[in-house]
Amino acid sequence: MPTIRDVAERAGVSVTTVSRVLNNRGYISEATRRRVYKAMEELDYQPNEVARSLFRKRSNIIGLIVPTVAHPFFAELTASVETYAYARNYKVLICNSQLDASKEQEYIWMLRRNQVDGIIMASHTLEVDEYKKLNLPVVAFERSICDRIPYVTSDNYQGGKLAAELLLARGCKKIAHMCGSLHLNMLANQRHQAFVDVAEERGVPYFTVETGINVFEIDRYEELLIDLFAQHPDVDGLFVNSDIMALAAIKACRKLGKRVPEDVKVIGYDDVAIASLVSPQITSVRQPLAAMSELSVQLIEDLLEGRPVQVENCLPVQLVERETT
Repeated sequence: MPTIRDVAERAGVSVTTVSRVLNNRGYISEATRRRVYKAMEELDYQPNEVARSLFRKRSNIIGLIVPTVAHPFFAELTASVETYAYARNYKVLICNSQLDASKEQEYIWMLRRNQVDGIIMASHTLEVDEYKKLNLPVVAFERSICDRIPYVTSDNYQGGKLAAELLLARGCKKIAHMCGSLHLNMLANQRHQAFVDVAEERGVPYFTVETGINVFEIDRYEELLIDLFAQHPDVDGLFVNSDIMALAAIKACRKLGKRVPEDVKVIGYDDVAIASLVSPQITSVRQPLAAMSELSVQLIEDLLEGRPVQVENCLPVQLVERETT
């Protein structure tokens, strides 16, 4: 098995130079870098990543824990985080928690064993104390954990406000909001609070549909919405917490013979790619997912370098109106 000394000899450079190339440290001319890489290729040399990590005291790996990449929002989040991490010379270990607390805990232990440089938490099944115990940089996504763990979010309150105001501006007289469990301490609950504030301020009847703790039971969305219309057939405006929920709303309306947007106007959230690919195209509150992903990676790097960071990092949202309103 070839060693770093063999690579140095083949490239005609010192072992130190090869080490600098491998660890991207110090100035190395492009010509020298090419010679080293060519020698590595010719010798089929594979660097010992564990040894390199110990030497650098860095693994250049970030852990990303999401509920499930099967959901379009978390699929796009994962792709975006990986893109920005790779641009900063980090690799990403992706973990699907499936909203299972024991599975999430096992993933955290696994990431610590693999000496990741930091963790981006986009799944929040565990108790807050579990995150506080982590002795490494942690950035929370869409949840405030404690006053020493930075988090990245979008302006959920503004998103709910924009959605409710648009429904009323389009003539809706009785509106409803479908969301996850409001008993969980999630920043997304601010969407509902804004929805309620606007409805009460305008004196408009409103209703709330909670999906429960497992917000990814997609088959349940349609059932819950059909139940809503059975109890309140004159609901003419729906604001839902994701674009997948918006698709379920459109499907439920079709089953009940209600036209979208003529009889029921629908507004989704996130503005993932599917929102503009279906018919009718979905009006949605757009989260700045690329900017949120880049900021999450940047915060991990800032924490690693000992740079001061803000705990609250809130980015603006945008309402994108399409055919469902």
